[in-house]
Amino acid sequence: MQGVCFASWASRIPTFKASMGLNDAELGSILFALPAGQIITMFFSAKLTTHFGSKKMLRATAPLYAIALTFLALASTGWQLAAFLVLFGITGNLCNIALNTQGVAGENYYGKPIMSSFHGAWSIGNLTGALIALGLVNLKLGMYTHFWIIALISLTNVVFSSKKLLNYNKPDVPVEKTKFFTMPQGILVLLGVIAFCSMATEGTMFDWSAIYFEDVVKLPHNRAIIGYASFMFMMASGRFLGVYLISKFGRKNLLQISGAIISIGMALAVIFPNIIVAIFGFMLIGLGVSSIVPMVYSIAGNNKKVPAGKAITMVSSIGYFAFLFGPPLIGYVSQLSSLRYSFGIISVFGLLITFLVTKIKAIN
Repeated sequence: MQGVCFASWASRIPTFKASMGLNDAELGSILFALPAGQIITMFFSAKLTTHFGSKKMLRATAPLYAIALTFLALASTGWQLAAFLVLFGITGNLCNIALNTQGVAGENYYGKPIMSSFHGAWSIGNLTGALIALGLVNLKLGMYTHFWIIALISLTNVVFSSKKLLNYNKPDVPVEKTKFFTMPQGILVLLGVIAFCSMATEGTMFDWSAIYFEDVVKLPHNRAIIGYASFMFMMASGRFLGVYLISKFGRKNLLQISGAIISIGMALAVIFPNIIVAIFGFMLIGLGVSSIVPMVYSIAGNNKKVPAGKAITMVSSIGYFAFLFGPPLIGYVSQLSSLRYSFGIISVFGLLITFLVTKIKAIN
């Protein structure tokens, strides 16, 4: 549900840009609002989930996330869109924390490490949402109607799926008092930077891929979503193949290969911006980013000097700022030069991932 809702927004970004007459820098500034809304709730969403339980929180926040999507279609100016994006980000993060806590409950229930499958399901939902949007755009269906169709499907999903949610609360354990902020270890900083590079790539593809295919590849507006869909298809496929690929290549080798694939994919799309090569390039990027964040979180969680939850929080906090700064940066660089060359930044991120992995001896 979350993947479908997010893809419905992302697939309509070119429509917002065109209808409001926004340039790339203005759009980049507005895109800042969504991760800002997510960050606003980072300080209390976990406490709310702990207090009320993930089951109650998810029942309350999942419908709000679906309804918040429909508000976006009501925006007629840039500031209205930014305000509604903040709301979309707030409800999305509240829903996400509760959902991942249910994921932990699911792992405990089955006794298997199945969290990556849940993230793969989000990618499948994202791909599905992009394909639905592609069909509805070609049918010339209005955005408000489109978003309400998605919302009603999502609300129906919540009604039926919430019956199977687990009552899960973390067992009470003695908590050692620590400082509000602790400097992370060097390895956690490096892992955080790797996560930052990967998340910046994901955020850029989420927000700018459809516009890239419209403005640079020169596809008609009703077919520009193909770039986003091709990226999401390979991202979803890579997540379900992650366990096999890790067993075959090992985490260190796979991280290095993934960084190189990101660079190659974006280089192809930038140097040869025709539809065939660009789609292939975007598919490579999707495959490249698919397993990086799950692997980084796994490596951080197995750190022997820092508790797993704290280590993952440190790494994810560094990586999360990529969603805040990545997409707006693309807009500003594009305004100064061109969208085509601003996408070249992604190639640098891929190379940086490959380089940083060589500096971490603890990865096997």
